[in-house]
Amino acid sequence: MKILFAARENAWGGFLGLLKDGLPQHEFAATGRFGFDNLKGFDVLIPTMSVMNREHLAGSDRLQLIQQCGAGLEAVDLQAAAEMQVRVANVPTDISGNADSVAELGIYMMIGLSRDTRKMASCLAGRQMGVPQGRALSGKTVGIIGLGGIGRALARRLKAFDVHLIGIKRHDPQKAKGELALEWAGTPEDMEEFLGRSDYVVLCLPLTTASRHMMGRHAFDMMKGDSMLINLSRGDWLTGAPWRMPWPRGRSAAPGLDVFWEEPPDLAGPIFRYNVMATPHVGGVTDVSIRGILRAVAENIRRLAAGQDLLHLKA
Repeated sequence: MKILFAARENAWGGFLGLLKDGLPQHEFAATGRFGFDNLKGFDVLIPTMSVMNREHLAGSDRLQLIQQCGAGLEAVDLQAAAEMQVRVANVPTDISGNADSVAELGIYMMIGLSRDTRKMASCLAGRQMGVPQGRALSGKTVGIIGLGGIGRALARRLKAFDVHLIGIKRHDPQKAKGELALEWAGTPEDMEEFLGRSDYVVLCLPLTTASRHMMGRHAFDMMKGDSMLINLSRGDWLTGAPWRMPWPRGRSAAPGLDVFWEEPPDLAGPIFRYNVMATPHVGGVTDVSIRGILRAVAENIRRLAAGQDLLHLKA
């Protein structure tokens, strides 16, 4: 079979090379970017961060499977794929180690922003010792939006930091409250109370039509002035205006961002003038998660070649 990887060949820790090593009987190609020009001749597409719409599907001649190397399928037209009998599968975050890796990055950002890593580097370079004063996590309230695989992994790890945990979940938040021993849980209709209580707001919710652009200026108005926002999910969670304009007046804490409204982001943009802690979409790029994702993707390709049932189908 021929498999197309819609990214640079060395993206995500050399994922494609590892996949090739595990499946030497198949033919692989990389597009060199997030996108592709032509799907003709390919049996499998690994879309990574590329858009996959009805027009793309119509231009394929033998595509059987769209296999994501992660959980995110918001850029794939699932309805069109189902109509054209192209199967779509992903790798759930909680089976690969990805959720654990992303949760660890979230804690790294919380501590980095609280201790002001940029200022520390500046002080050390200027031979100033004993500054800046940091902010401890202990006793603070961490609000997690989205209590799926990543949100749950984050909540479990944060208990060791003696924080107060609260959360937002669209369906049955009280069940999640009990399972994760949260102090409070609500639905998106309770966002004003949630944001007003949180010292840290961590976005862990998958991107859907319901969640898209949830965190706009209206949300910033409901947050504490010194609360910290950390985005571990998708860039479109955030409306464009707060990120393409100066940081909202009265906000003393800049965000932690692993995902962006456009990728790669324009580092000359206004938001990067502030104490942003930014990472290049590497939340799930660890030795553990890459191995877990690799196993799941390779298994589905093997199953497809053997005519067996596929795992984790979404369409």
